[in-house]
Amino acid sequence: MNILAIDPGSTSTKIGIYRHGELVKGCIRHPHAEIESFPRVMDQLDYRLAALEGYLAEQGDTAAFDIVVGRGGLVRPVPGGTYLVDDLLEADLVRGVSGEHACNLGGVLARRVADRHGVAACIVDPPVIDELWPPARFSGLKGVERTSMFHALNQRAVALAVARELGRGYRELNLIVAHLGSGITIGAHRQGRVVDVNNGLNGDGPFSPERTGGLPLIGVLRLLEKGSCSIDELKVVIARRGGIFSYLGTVELTEVEERIARGEREAAQVFEALVYQVAKEIGALAAALDGEVDAVLLTGGLAFSQAFTGALAAKVSFVAPVLIRPGEYELEALVEAGVRVLTGVEQAKRYGGSHEDRP
Repeated sequence: MNILAIDPGSTSTKIGIYRHGELVKGCIRHPHAEIESFPRVMDQLDYRLAALEGYLAEQGDTAAFDIVVGRGGLVRPVPGGTYLVDDLLEADLVRGVSGEHACNLGGVLARRVADRHGVAACIVDPPVIDELWPPARFSGLKGVERTSMFHALNQRAVALAVARELGRGYRELNLIVAHLGSGITIGAHRQGRVVDVNNGLNGDGPFSPERTGGLPLIGVLRLLEKGSCSIDELKVVIARRGGIFSYLGTVELTEVEERIARGEREAAQVFEALVYQVAKEIGALAAALDGEVDAVLLTGGLAFSQAFTGALAAKVSFVAPVLIRPGEYELEALVEAGVRVLTGVEQAKRYGGSHEDRP
């Protein structure tokens, strides 16, 4: 089986090439300034496709693939699983029906490459998987519902891997999984279902390197009232120019730590606030699970920072044992789904394109 996995992030495109039973991973870095030059995420398509093709050529890997699997994007709420990228799914990815994010490029890039090889393109466990239980949907304002949007692919992959390590079934455990990257989402995994999670893209939960997280609503309304920014500009700030970037002008936690080491007080305060807000979200989900938590899992790029995970573990270890799994396991999850489809263990689903698809 020959499988290509594509995982677009805010400033990178991760690549997985699976041949002869071996997965080789790589990463294309996209300078922040270049990414910022595109008004919309989907405007990056040709830029990213050229970078992907250049990467494959540099690797000398131009042989045919049997399937191309991309990271799922912000389509309409759906049950978990693997979905064929057809015209309807691609159209909703291009439109960004549930929001703008680099992950929307995953399925479209996969289809562009797959078409050239004459094979199927799929996405797996998109961020809009919706398994919230009823109390988690209430926002406090009738007509405005909390929605499920999170790093579903990586959170599930890490949760499944840890369950195997513990010799337990995923559906036997209650886990809190914190994906700590350019965006931060923290989910309550209750016996195999993500029953509560913050929508990190739309301004919910803790701030992150580039996202604002939850904001004081009256303060935001005053910004709009003063004409400091338009609604469209504010959406960009919430998703791409908030968080650490808004305070310190960088999205790199390593740079923040270097500035702290040089004695920069504001950098130390922002770092402490980041730890504080993530810990508070974990504590809130512990309460949502009635305190019945088997483990707290820390994953994502920020989990490589021992200073960050150490400070965070010190605040939340009272909840449950803290297990650190740095990085992302999304490429592995994409390849595993491709293997399941090619071997007939799983049949790729057809996307319905309706909110009624939500379980």
